[in-house]
Amino acid sequence: MRVAVLASEDDFDGWRDAARTLAGARVPPGEIVWQVGDMPGDLFGDEAVRAAAAPVAFSVPRGFLDLAKTVVLHADPQRFALLYALLVRLIDQPRLIDDRADPALRALEEMAKAVRRDIHKMRAFLRFRELPHQPAPPPGHPQDDMGGRVEERANTVDPEYVAWFEPEHHIVRANAQFFVNRFTAMRWSILTPALSIHWDGEVVSEAPGAVKADAPDGDPTEEVWKTYYASIFNPARVKIGAMLKEMPRKYWKNMPETALVPGLIAQAQRRESGMIETARTAQGGNVTGAWEALRDEAMGCQRCPLWKPATQTVFGEGPVDARMMFVGEQPGDQEDLAGRPFVGPAGQVFDAALGEAGIDRATVYVTNAVKHFKFEPRGKRRIHSKPNAGEIDACRWWVEQETMLVQPRLTVALGATAARSLTGRTVTIGRERGRGFELPGGGTGFITVHPSFLLRIDDPARAEDERGRFVVDLRAAAALVVE
Repeated sequence: MRVAVLASEDDFDGWRDAARTLAGARVPPGEIVWQVGDMPGDLFGDEAVRAAAAPVAFSVPRGFLDLAKTVVLHADPQRFALLYALLVRLIDQPRLIDDRADPALRALEEMAKAVRRDIHKMRAFLRFRELPHQPAPPPGHPQDDMGGRVEERANTVDPEYVAWFEPEHHIVRANAQFFVNRFTAMRWSILTPALSIHWDGEVVSEAPGAVKADAPDGDPTEEVWKTYYASIFNPARVKIGAMLKEMPRKYWKNMPETALVPGLIAQAQRRESGMIETARTAQGGNVTGAWEALRDEAMGCQRCPLWKPATQTVFGEGPVDARMMFVGEQPGDQEDLAGRPFVGPAGQVFDAALGEAGIDRATVYVTNAVKHFKFEPRGKRRIHSKPNAGEIDACRWWVEQETMLVQPRLTVALGATAARSLTGRTVTIGRERGRGFELPGGGTGFITVHPSFLLRIDDPARAEDERGRFVVDLRAAAALVVE
């Protein structure tokens, strides 16, 4: 059994040299123990790996070396062995590096992906805090105030900044140069449980790991930043699902602004809900004004990425005291251009069916579960693309506020997307259409097909039959609001 000893958890050079020697000697992966730290005096008589005087030459794809440099930073103790096992295979099968179906390669690429993500998290979520100003130690003093560095200084020192971070992988050394480049003019320290990095303006040095209590908890600048962040916070642009995916809660405790987010969201929601409720209940309350304010705020919505390619937000329309509210899926091409819901081909089918069912569109409120047009460009055409669950959930805020304002006796979901928006769950239209039910937030709901479904039916006879069923559903819905 051979023992390959590496200097540190992120010792790529040490791993590469040992792997070159072992692979050149054709040592099987199962006969190697990869160890970080000093070699014990007698590890059951095992032999330490020694650099070969004239190692057997071989080559591997450049992509493997790039992969290995990243994977070595992973926290999995098996990473060195897994990399070596793949290296041995690549010597005889160099094209294996392009086989994304290979389980070993795929596992290593997932490790590399996790490391890159951790590097990004550190760069995005690390926050420096200023240490309280202290006099410098006298010239010749054997110990500096951070990290034991020996320096001779004047009677005062520049401010020093300290950050605490808890990486998931061994990325601190790999990330140090990024912070040197970004904060060159500052004297700073980054403390982590396994390793600390210090920059004195000229040289990067290392120290053992620390504990969070070694880092300051807040500084005067932080309060100014919180005030600014609260003033620019816009709940219309908050993508909560995406935010939690990109910035997990474990990082929040080290970021001053994140402590404000839950309260700011709740405060904004209370403010809007209170505004709407006041508009409805106050004597002479201006419900229309409240609806206009809500619509204007929705025009700047960036809760999901759909706002970027879309022409505009397409908000609901109709009387704010309507007894019936219809919720569709999303705007289509013509709706996106016109800024109004249900004005395209599906809207024409909808209007005709409403007329046959004895419902005047001018008396109902019509909106969509998603307020921006999602599409795929094909030449000069924009082809409708179904919104996903995250996009539906992101837009539910607006539908809820519209419902609170209008307070319809009945809310009709046109299609599965609308049904999910109203119920918060996946709905099978065929099983649940055509009957009233209680909505989670109160009020009565009703589910039927979306009129665009009728346009997609190729068989004329079936299309006519389904259109008749749609009209029957609308009549049944209208009957539920009759006093």
